[in-house]
Amino acid sequence: MRSIKIKSILLAEDDPNDVELTINALSEYNFGDSIAVVKDGAEALDYLFKRGEYTGRKTGNPSLMLLDLKMPRLNGIEVLRTIKAEPALKTIPVVVLTSSKEESDLNMCYELGVNAYVVKPVEFGDFMGAIKKLGEFWTTLNEAQKE
Repeated sequence: MRSIKIKSILLAEDDPNDVELTINALSEYNFGDSIAVVKDGAEALDYLFKRGEYTGRKTGNPSLMLLDLKMPRLNGIEVLRTIKAEPALKTIPVVVLTSSKEESDLNMCYELGVNAYVVKPVEFGDFMGAIKKLGEFWTTLNEAQKE
């Protein structure tokens, strides 16, 4: 089975425990050369648009964005709406990784162009397994856009 390497991941997550779990799972399975973490939606957009504290950021767009919905300052749906409306950003694969099981959130995310919607499992082992499956999908099954 072919395997691609995810060069960079942007994780937009405000819960420090979920950040730690996600980074541990991604690292354990060697998904991504680098993982950047932002704690809210406004910081995510600053990162992507290279503004504020990210003005001097040298790297290009992330290969994959993991996006929480329920974040302070700017929620994930607004971040997704902005990304998918911006020509330079709209091709970034975005996976919503959220605790929300609300059908309205799910529908809105797909209407806005999300690539996948994953509800975070509560149990540690289930969470690690979900991240492993997510990483396997993006590195072995998904056909990545050529850079």
